[in-house]
Amino acid sequence: MRTTTGWRATSPTTLRRTSLERRDLRPDDLAVRVEHCGVCHSDLHALDQRVDAPLVPGHEFTGVVTETGPEVTAFTVGDRVAVGNIVDSCGACAMCAAGQENFCHSFPTLTYGGTDRRDGSTTLGAFSREYVVRDRFAYPLPSGLDPAAAAPLMCAGVTVWEPLRSLGVGPGSRVAVAGLGGLGHLAVKMAVALGATTTVISRTQEKRDDALRLGAHEFLDSTDTRQMAATRDTFDVVIDTVSASHDLAPYLKVVAMDGTLSLLGHLGPVTVEAMDLLVGRKKLSSAGSGGRRSTAEMLQFCADNGIAADVEVLPSAQVETALDRLRRNDVRYRFVLDMSDLD
Repeated sequence: MRTTTGWRATSPTTLRRTSLERRDLRPDDLAVRVEHCGVCHSDLHALDQRVDAPLVPGHEFTGVVTETGPEVTAFTVGDRVAVGNIVDSCGACAMCAAGQENFCHSFPTLTYGGTDRRDGSTTLGAFSREYVVRDRFAYPLPSGLDPAAAAPLMCAGVTVWEPLRSLGVGPGSRVAVAGLGGLGHLAVKMAVALGATTTVISRTQEKRDDALRLGAHEFLDSTDTRQMAATRDTFDVVIDTVSASHDLAPYLKVVAMDGTLSLLGHLGPVTVEAMDLLVGRKKLSSAGSGGRRSTAEMLQFCADNGIAADVEVLPSAQVETALDRLRRNDVRYRFVLDMSDLD
């Protein structure tokens, strides 16, 4: 086994610096020195649901290859790489064959809190100085991307990228992004870069200037019934990134005929009136993470278009501060931990 240092949860709000074990490299493994790791709302959910199992969060990170297994040909020591929230899949089911490892029929192996497919151990995340990962699930980090600002692309970025691409967003498309947080701000940047006329929908008027700075063409106050009514049947795609449970009806009303509301933020139970779908042949969909092909495509698109997350970088020793502020939505728009203080 290999030994590294990281932050293990002892309660939903407490993480302790401790020694962690990583597996010895398998033939197709990389050892990655983790440089930057994003802090995601999913980390909060995992911490809140933690039981007695060991938990080391962190599933969107960038770093440098320090060692490779003997069968690895795509990476060499010194390469900059990015890793997301999926580190393995069965590789044999229809979804894996289609390049959608995120929908693997036997469920993908998650970066933390998952079950290793070969030895049955629980995966420990990237709030640590080293991570060992199968080479197929590491991605070359394009030279045009800042490693800290690129880390959130590996979860938040690909989560909004997949529906934008699968729903055909491009020049002439009318897109609305509901919620302007970690997911939403990247959805705005990507939709604009794809050529869509893009509107931000938010109940927070203070975010108007930010929405326009990010490239949005319009801002829509969701609490203003007249504004919402005036945009009924307008948007081909509404990307809903609101993380709390909420009423979908107002967002379905602004979807155009044959358009789609893609629910990405809140993944719990929802209630939908069939008439809100029937009138206009509207569709309700969702998405999560991304397959290997889509993730690589997303990284290159972001490099080509100068897209990265708006981040606040903190030393990893301030991980509890980052989590506390994230619970209070006190970040614009993503915390990233600098792991160099774990040396």
